Amino acid sequence: MVKQERALRTRQALIRAGAELFAREGFVAASLSTISGEAGVSNGALHFHFESKRALARAVEDEALVRLRLVIEESLGRDGRALPALVDATYGLVDRIAEDVVVRAGFELGDDPGRGESASLRREWQHWVEETVRRAERDGWLARGVSADDAVTVVVAATVGLEVLGGEESAWLSQERVAGLWKLLLPRLTERPTLVRAGCFTLQ
Repeated sequence: MVKQERALRTRQALIRAGAELFAREGFVAASLSTISGEAGVSNGALHFHFESKRALARAVEDEALVRLRLVIEESLGRDGRALPALVDATYGLVDRIAEDVVVRAGFELGDDPGRGESASLRREWQHWVEETVRRAERDGWLARGVSADDAVTVVVAATVGLEVLGGEESAWLSQERVAGLWKLLLPRLTERPTLVRAGCFTLQ
């Protein structure tokens, strides 16, 4: 049991150190020796857990995906209704990207040409937004004349845009930016009354 706990701590330390270096330098430039050094373990310990840099990058993405799904689950748990959950999830997403280097690296790794792999976190987010907007449409939340496809396009493009721009300038990853987005979108998206409270929207 003690060995298993130690192995788990080592693995998590390597994932975090890998995420920090991938986010800072990119997949190609990041070296395994630097990652093991920052994690405080030997190169042998790193290779025991991950056979290659690509395997470590996949582990970072997998962990980031778990954390992204937690953001989604938390947003659904607060209210359960589709459009309020979508609004809430965008706040949670931006907070996570800003504060959690594993999530930030997970998104950035999907866009790194050196890996030659697709952007799984962005794809996951896109699919969830599509499902949620279509549920909002079925539940009567979308305003007359609003296309679900158009709503999905705008929300995905805007939120992924914040994520990408936030990689260059952290000011993009703020509650104020998300509030500004929804102040612009919500009056067009829904006819339900909205209130702004402490920088966040509560839909009634």
